[in-house]
Amino acid sequence: MRLQGIPKAKIAEELGIQDVGRLKVWMKKYWEQGDFGLMEHRGRRKEYKDLEREIKRLRLENDVLKKWLEILAREGKH
Repeated sequence: MRLQGIPKAKIAEELGIQDVGRLKVWMKKYWEQGDFGLMEHRGRRKEYKDLEREIKRLRLENDVLKKWLEILAREGKH
């Protein structure tokens, strides 16, 4: 999102946003986090924590399976 020299107040007016400060907050979130920064996050903290735990569990499972395959490959070569 580039302003191309257009004042924030003018952009806010064009978009029907009365609070220029709100526009600045949204722009900062977008610059720092991209589209994700503009998404609604309230009430989803538990969901994200659960997903993080699941990702960690799956990564650990993948690591264990990779090691198991390495062991099987070594035993097969003897």
